[in-house]
Amino acid sequence: MIRIQLNYFGSNLRRIISLPCPLSKNFVKGLSTKSSDLPVLTLYTKDPCPLCDEALEVLAPHLHNVQLEKIDITKPENRNWWKAYKYDIPVFHLNGNFLMKHKADISIFTNAINEINLKRIKS
Repeated sequence: MIRIQLNYFGSNLRRIISLPCPLSKNFVKGLSTKSSDLPVLTLYTKDPCPLCDEALEVLAPHLHNVQLEKIDITKPENRNWWKAYKYDIPVFHLNGNFLMKHKADISIFTNAINEINLKRIKS
């Protein structure tokens, strides 16, 4: 049996709750929150991009589950992304794979994150 500490932030106070939990070490390892262990969510965007801002607002409650990377498609070094996505931003990739475009779909996002987490737990 191992102990898991959950951080609970309520009433501006930090409380640590320690619970006994019969989970495998692999499961706990799969829950790692180091930013280097998080999936990379890439947003292809430009400045300004009101639709990109709206999409990020939709995803905001879940962005702690990913490492967010923004690619400005108007920069000369991103010419290929400009050609591919100039009429489609916002465009999101997750770990280098296309995820969604035009708007943020929370169900697509959470399903993809859950799938990644399940693969981590199994390995």
